[in-house]
Amino acid sequence: MQGENGLEKDYVILLVTAANWEEAEKISKALLNEKLIACANIIGPVNSLFWWHEKIESAQEYVLLMKSRLDLFDKISEKVKALHSYEVPEILALSVVRGFNAYLKWLDRSLSNSL
Repeated sequence: MQGENGLEKDYVILLVTAANWEEAEKISKALLNEKLIACANIIGPVNSLFWWHEKIESAQEYVLLMKSRLDLFDKISEKVKALHSYEVPEILALSVVRGFNAYLKWLDRSLSNSL
């Protein structure tokens, strides 16, 4: 998607799981305060099943869906790792193929100007 300054902007939805509500909220607020994300949705608890240390584990977790831009991913990852309790936190950026123009403009106004 092309921004107002002519540069391509890659919008993403970041997917992060957290051990509990407090951790999810702490991560969300820290990223919002630094304008690395424009919005966070906290969903949960959800039941997760996953491979860990060569066996299948299960846990109740909270899912964060956060809206941002790809150019902020490295800063977001660093901040999440610093605040997260997991040894290997899930931090995924899912591409936004298309979005409502007014929403994307709001998203841009809400984020740090790294472009």
